[in-house]
Order: sequence, then structure tokens, then C-alpha cells
Amino acid sequence: MAKGMREIKRQIKSTQNTKQITRAMEMVSAANLRRAQRSAEAARPYSDKLKEVVQSIAAGSKGIKHPMLQSREVKKTGYLVITSDRGLAGGYNANVLRKVMTEIRENHKSTAEYSIFVIGRKGSNFFRKRNMPIVEEVTGVPDSPKFADIKSVASAAVKNFENGTYDQLFLVYNQFKNAITQIPTMIRLLPMEEVAGVAAASYEYEPSPEGVLEVLLPKYAETLIYSAVLEGKASEFGARMTAMNSATKNATKMISGYTLAYNRARQASITQEISEIVAGANANA
Repeated sequence: MAKGMREIKRQIKSTQNTKQITRAMEMVSAANLRRAQRSAEAARPYSDKLKEVVQSIAAGSKGIKHPMLQSREVKKTGYLVITSDRGLAGGYNANVLRKVMTEIRENHKSTAEYSIFVIGRKGSNFFRKRNMPIVEEVTGVPDSPKFADIKSVASAAVKNFENGTYDQLFLVYNQFKNAITQIPTMIRLLPMEEVAGVAAASYEYEPSPEGVLEVLLPKYAETLIYSAVLEGKASEFGARMTAMNSATKNATKMISGYTLAYNRARQASITQEISEIVAGANANA
């Protein structure tokens, strides 16, 4: 009985330690989430306006020849996948990776038909274990990322589309809604999709609309990638905060259960000792 009680006490102590860790991680994630959410929300108006300007110029400049605007026969596809470096974030990584794997299985017969650019160690490890073609990767992205942190992979993804290495580029990431809700999202980044009803702005461009688009289009694509990274960071911290909150609650329930079991075992031990004392007294009477 004493051995069983010692084991229960050990389990209570171990679970209490785990609860302290998950509670601390929840608080850290909550603090990071506030910063990441502000960054993601601040980036949205800029990326939306840049997209609006590019679409407006393209709509008012018929006949412009630029690879980012022209659809072509799809022989090869690029995927830029945004994941995290660390785990313990619920389904954050699994949902994004499941989405891109479903797309690949449904639309490609061999690895020659697609290329992968990946941000985050979780995605990198996932694809490497499956011998999937990673062209470039970035890991160790800080909690408050700057564009310079992901510039290499963003530029490589855009340039590979421009030079015809593949014929379309998809961006796969978690769109942040709130701390509880993150939506696995896949958008076609390139070629830029034509949007019906976009009004052409009546501006004069120097040196020309073509020249302006030559500069803006790569920045447009890279800005959307960076914005998705910010969305991904906010989603990661929201998912981790939620996961750690659930883990803390589960630890609390486990401690209650172990404590109840310990008290019952202790009561049974005391009852047994009293019975033995009474039995001994009766035997000596």
C-alpha cells in the first residue's frame, strides 16, 4: 500500500511540474501573440493597397507582356509552404502540411512536376523525410520576423517563376483569425489572377506603366509572402497558446484525479492499520 501511495505522490509531483511548464508556455505565447497580431494586422493594408495598385495598372495597360501576368501551360508547379520551427502548437503545422500534401497527391504524378520552397524547420523535416524536392528553405525565423529574414526564399520563389522554372506558384500558410481559429490557406500567388471589375486608375507613369510594373510586380509577390509569414506567426502563437491552455487544464484534472486516488489509498491504509490494532488487541484479551 505504501509503495502504491509513493507512486501516486510521484505522479502528482510530475504532473504539477508539467503544469507549471505548460502554464509558462501559455503566458509566453499570449505575449508573443499580441505582438504578432499587431504586426499581421498592420501589414494587411499595405499588401492590399499594393495589390490594388498593381491590378489597376495592369487593367489600364492592355498589351503589357510580363511573366507574372501571363498564364501559361502548367508543366511544373511551385509551392511555398510556411510552417514553424517548433512544435507544441496543436494542429498548426499538421493542417498546413496536410493541405499541401492533398494538393500534390491530387495534381502531380511525380516529383518532376513540382518544387517546394519552405519556411520553418517542421516543414523542412517533413518534406525531407519523404524525399520531396526542396529548392530552398529558411529556418530559425525569429518571433518578430523582418523581411530580411525570409528574403532569400521569397526572392528565389519569385525569380524561379519569372525565369520559367515552373508555371505557377502557390502560397500555403495559416491565415490568422483569432487565438482559437487559424485557417489553412492556399492561394495562387503567380501568375497574378485577373480580378473582374478592377477600375483602371487615370495616372501617367514614368517612365511607363511597363516600367512601373517591372519594379512593382516582384515587390508585390514578395510582400504577399512576407504578409503570409506574419499571419503564420500570429497563427502559431495563437495555436500554441490554445494548446498549452488545454494542456494546463488537463494537468489540473489529472492532479485532482491523482489526489483523490491518494486520499482513498491513505484512508484505506489508515483503516487497515486500525483493523490490525483492533485485531491485535482482541487477540491479547
